[in-house]
Parts: sequence; structure tokens; C-alpha cells
Amino acid sequence: MPTRFFPLPALALALLLNGCNEAAPPPPPEAAAPIMQNNQLRFTPGHPQLALLGLTAAAPGRAITVELPARLVWNEERTQRIYPAFAGRVTAIRADVGQAVQPGTPLAQLASPDFGQAQADTARAQVDVRLTQKALQRQRELFEAGIVARKDLEQSEADAARAQAESLRAEARTRLYSSGSSVNQQLSLNASIAGTVVERNLNPGQELRPDQSGPGVPALFVISDPTSLWVQIDARESEAGTLRAGTSFELSLPALPGQKFEGRVTAASDFIDPSTRTIKVRGVVANPERRLKAEMLATARVERQLGSGVLVPASAVVLRGVTQWVFVQVQPGVFEPREVQLGYEGPKEVVVAGGLEVGEQVVSSNALLLARLFRVATDGARPATAPAAKASQP
Repeated sequence: MPTRFFPLPALALALLLNGCNEAAPPPPPEAAAPIMQNNQLRFTPGHPQLALLGLTAAAPGRAITVELPARLVWNEERTQRIYPAFAGRVTAIRADVGQAVQPGTPLAQLASPDFGQAQADTARAQVDVRLTQKALQRQRELFEAGIVARKDLEQSEADAARAQAESLRAEARTRLYSSGSSVNQQLSLNASIAGTVVERNLNPGQELRPDQSGPGVPALFVISDPTSLWVQIDARESEAGTLRAGTSFELSLPALPGQKFEGRVTAASDFIDPSTRTIKVRGVVANPERRLKAEMLATARVERQLGSGVLVPASAVVLRGVTQWVFVQVQPGVFEPREVQLGYEGPKEVVVAGGLEVGEQVVSSNALLLARLFRVATDGARPATAPAAKASQP
């Protein structure tokens, strides 16, 4: 069967031939690499990499704002955590979260045989007091009649004193839990301070034991005053002398944008946490409108007065080995490295104590890029080593 050929359209063929005859546009000329001269890196005027290097003038030292992570917790000076003192079963819950309470307000009722034993001990001690008092009265009458010796009277007085002491001890123990004189095995959990129930961790019929307490175990009830909260601040080692008792700070929270709260440092630890390398600082903040909530994350800002030195962005400092360096623009397009000594190092700003003067222009953006260009230019300027001589043939 003969093969058939389909001719290409004339217009398409003309366009194809025309495209082949046109030359590709020449590539843009590459910018000349910066050169190293007298330990200075020099760029040609208008070099495109100069647009990537941000400059900042070194400013005189001043007070700066230090930002530290913080967390809100209950004010422990106004907080009560209630744990079971006796084993028992919950029979009634009389308070819930958000309820305002006063000292003596019942929170829950427990049926507790162990507490019943304490009530029985109190009743028995009271009976012993009455019995020893009667025996003492008889001994006094017999002693006055000359029938018994003095030592028998003194023994009766000692027995009465011991019984009285035991009765007071037993009564004080049961009085802690607002118990009457009857033995009913009913243990009442009561509030001891005025505040608000902020946490409840028990259910009807729940069995409780005294060993269900201590660190890591939630309390049955937590009563606190939400109008005053503690602020736990993690301060860096360099802020040890800044956050002293009485220092004011400003608190901001991501959950409440645009709102600021004033706080005051109340205590600071004298040791550094070995796991986080931070100093634990405690402050207090007023919360009259109760907009702040416990366990909120926040940022504490405190003003720190700096001594002599100049202030530059932290991004301008480059670590080379164990020394700190900045890149200074000595004239347009000409940069030189400068070793500096830092007096203070913060997350956003650092204070240079030596090696830099006020007003000098330092590279604050893409300083690592400039450091790489310095290294490349330095390696290119080194003389090439002579190739090793070939070994003689045997």
C-alpha cells in the first residue's frame, strides 16, 4: 500500500524558519565579584547584593525593654487546697466551681468511719475526765480525813491532769472539722478562707483516702481570690540584677491583644534552674475585672538601664569561633569586620561595650551573607600553593 505524505502548512513552516533564524537575546552581564583589599570587602557601585544588606547606625546606650516569658497562676497567699484528712465516701457536694464562699462554708459531706473513730476517742476522753475528777475529789476528802497518804492524792491529781490533756487533744482534732460532740461519722469539708471555688475534683459516691494528697495529686477543692494573681517569670542569667523585689513590669497576653497590665515583683530565687538556665521570679498583678485567667501565657516587659556602650540590633552580631564580630560600612560599598565586646546580649538588641563607636553604620540584615562573601573573597586572595613534585619513577 503506497505511503501518503501530508504537507506542512506554509504559514507554520514560515514561522518555524523565521524563529530559527532569530538569535537568542544576550544574557545580562554578571556583576563583578567583590574584592578584598586591606581587610575590606569592596563592592562595585550599584552591585545587586548591596540591596540585600540592611544598615543600622550604632545608637548610644539607653534604657531598653527586656521581654521575658511569664505564666499566670493562682495567688498562693490567697489560695486554699482541700485534701481528705480521713478516709470516707462522698455523700453530698454542696459547692461548685464559680461559687463564692466564706470561712466555714460547707463544700462537701463525707461518711467516714475513721472520723467516727476520732469522734469516739473524743467522747471517751471526756468520760475519762469526769471519772478522774470524781476520783480526785474522793482522794482529797480522804486525805483531809487522814485516811490516805499524800502520794495517793498526788497520783489522783496526775491521772486527772493526763485525762484533761487527752480530752483537749481529742477535742481540738475533731474541732478542726467542725464536728459536734456526737459520734455520727459525718465529716464536713469546709472552706477556711473567703474566695471563689476555682476547682473541684470529686464526684458523689467517690471513695477518698488520706494518701490521695501531695504534689501531683489534684486537690478536692481549690479556693482562691481571682482578683489577685501571681506571675511566674523565667528570667535570663543576665537579668539577675534587674528583677528585684519591688520592680514594676508590664504584662501583655496573646489572648488579650492591645491590653496591658501592671505588675510588681515580689520575690526572686537565689539559684539558677539547671535544666532551663533561668532564674525563677515571682510577681503579683491585680485582676479586679477578672479578665486574666490562671495558666495564661504572657510576656513580662521590664525597663533595664544600661551603662556605657552603644546599642545595635542583635542580628548585626556574628559569632566567629569564640569572638563576636560586626561588619561596619566605612564608605559606600566598602565593609570591614570589627571584633567587639558585648556588655549585654538580649533577644533583639545588644550593647557593645568596646570596638564600636556611636554613629557607625553596621550591617543588621543578612550579616551572615556578608560573612560568607568575606570568607570567599579571603580564600580567593590567598596565594595558591605549589603542586607537590611527582615522585620519581623507579
